[in-house]
Amino acid sequence: MGSIVTENRKNLMLFSGRAYPELAKEIGEVLGVGVTPTTAYDFASGETFVRYKESVRGSDAFIVQSMTQPVNNWIMETLLMIDAAKRGSAKRITVVLPFYPYARQDKKHRGREPISARLIADLLKTAGANRILTVDLHTAQIQGFFDGPVDHLFAMDILADYVQANYGHRELTVVSPDSGRVRVGERWTDRLGGCPLAFIHKTRDPLKPNQVVANRVIGEVAGRTCILVDDMIDTAGTICKAADILFDNGAADVIVTTTHAVHSDPATERLKNSRISEVIVTNTLPLGPDKAFDKLTVLSIAPLLARAIREVFDDGSVTTLFGGLS
Repeated sequence: MGSIVTENRKNLMLFSGRAYPELAKEIGEVLGVGVTPTTAYDFASGETFVRYKESVRGSDAFIVQSMTQPVNNWIMETLLMIDAAKRGSAKRITVVLPFYPYARQDKKHRGREPISARLIADLLKTAGANRILTVDLHTAQIQGFFDGPVDHLFAMDILADYVQANYGHRELTVVSPDSGRVRVGERWTDRLGGCPLAFIHKTRDPLKPNQVVANRVIGEVAGRTCILVDDMIDTAGTICKAADILFDNGAADVIVTTTHAVHSDPATERLKNSRISEVIVTNTLPLGPDKAFDKLTVLSIAPLLARAIREVFDDGSVTTLFGGLS
């Protein structure tokens, strides 16, 4: 395998940061492109060094980095990789971020706070990124933070196909874990043939991160299999409390689907010991053996990312990959 060169000499080159090289390799296998060899290491001082082992001049460069822990290290490495590609005379640089970092810090809740998601976009642009390709942003307006094209992909079809194949014979209710995700839930109900929609009314203390108080469920859940849909699971407090309140309101079963399995401690233990029957996620972030459990199902995001990369490279329409949703 090697880079793809078309008749007009366009040259697609795929690069991977060190955060999650397995995903970049899988994307490359779908594309039929090898990941360009890169030297990357940390000095004793903690500073990072990167260098591409092949010429990138004139290439359409796609830099893949999954922002897993330690996220700040991988942000810095990504910026250096962009800079190296720019200084190596790459023609266009697309940063493929399956999970956009700091996405939950997209606005000021109180005075004297940063808008961190905007800062990340500014850093990527300053480093030399021409385009961002990402999956299921926490809030869609983050697309407007970047001064350039942002291809916002959705994992819903991947997850919904699995749900339909395995639970389509049951009476389903799609459940949003909070009122802010209701629009996503509506898309799910359409995708699953018009099943009912419910949501959890909850409150959150802005002074206590990752702590949620779930109040009550709004919608029809009694005797039904509830599909809890969210963009990410971090410590799993929200999802597990939502599942408990659904069971308290008569749900027959609870299935969880999410795109980004952040799974910060104690998420694995919480999910494993919960009454949730199955947790369905994609591999936008790596999940090592320490985060695996019997109820966890991991679906690959690589084919979707590879198709999007191919459309960008061929100057096609990425919008067709998610049904024109914005």
